[in-house]
Amino acid sequence: MADEPIPTPSPEERILPAGTRAEERVSVASNWQLVWWRFRKHRLALISAVVLVVFYIVVLFPDFFAVLDPEETNERLTFIPIQMIHLFRDGKLDPWVPGIAGKRNPVTLRMEWTADETLQNRVRFFVHGYRYKILGLIPSDLHLIGADSSKKDSTLFLLGTDRLGRDQWSRLMFGTRTSMVVGLVAVALSVVLGVLLGGVSGYFGGVVDVFIQRLIELLQSLPTIPIWLAMTAALPQDWRPEQVFFAITIILAFIGWTTLGREVRGRFLSLREEDFVLAAELAGCSRLRIITRHMAPAFMSHIIAASTLAIPVMIINETTLSFLGLGIRPPAISWGVLLQEAQNIQTIALAPWLLTPGLVVIVAVLAFNLVGDGLRDAADPYGH
Repeated sequence: MADEPIPTPSPEERILPAGTRAEERVSVASNWQLVWWRFRKHRLALISAVVLVVFYIVVLFPDFFAVLDPEETNERLTFIPIQMIHLFRDGKLDPWVPGIAGKRNPVTLRMEWTADETLQNRVRFFVHGYRYKILGLIPSDLHLIGADSSKKDSTLFLLGTDRLGRDQWSRLMFGTRTSMVVGLVAVALSVVLGVLLGGVSGYFGGVVDVFIQRLIELLQSLPTIPIWLAMTAALPQDWRPEQVFFAITIILAFIGWTTLGREVRGRFLSLREEDFVLAAELAGCSRLRIITRHMAPAFMSHIIAASTLAIPVMIINETTLSFLGLGIRPPAISWGVLLQEAQNIQTIALAPWLLTPGLVVIVAVLAFNLVGDGLRDAADPYGH
């Protein structure tokens, strides 16, 4: 069989060296391509982005990742410690958890649980459990992980149980949905306010600029925590969890737009003298269209980077308010609500696993900050 002919390079490829071809590729690339090329060089930011993707997959399907109904209580199973998963049994890959044995302390009258290695409960994946609706639409009872249903007393508490015998792992899945969504929605609303009001301030100037800047200064001068406490304490106690969720989101967005508004104003002050803005004005574009379609996209990558760095702040704020009992309230579940269980020193001594939501908050905030740093470094590719 004859050898296949070696493809010959085009005349342009023969003339241009490899470095020049790379420069040509950069010169015709869009701004988003340049941002992506620089961002993927930031390995830590990429890993953090994968972590955040996992978090938001849990946000979409918390029931699927849950083991038990998060509201299911059992007074006989209070403060069960974490059941560690063992991957191998008899030299084969066969996940299992040790059984638990309880004995009531004659002095404190509390149940004291110990692991019983002789009782090995097998762990199964893609098991059937309590029924739920995927995205609130499709009925299902499939769960990622669960105990072997063939044994009557088989249990699986990956993060132990709380004082009411509720499964902490399942509650953490639902708490992740609430806290991550609050942070995302609050930042989305604050970005809209910041870009709109900051853009109007920088583009129009004059009395409008003075008024908006004095409003920003007023909001930034207010002590943040007392204002949050006052606004959340004013919420009616008989409101449903959904109403409280919406109110907390609005409160966080109302306070958090000022920094971005200042940054947008500064950018608009420099952009409004550019030729493309003048061309849009001469073409008859409305001022709203000039702001939203011409000026804002010119530094959209910076807005995205700033928003990514703002989300962890919103998450911490929501967690703090809920921890103090002034944010999301039970029976709704959030990271702050879960951490309320750890307010009692005696409870922490007996059940330190109740602090696990705090570790999850740290991981989420750190991941957002690393992704934000990566986006901020990549947002101005021409500057490097």
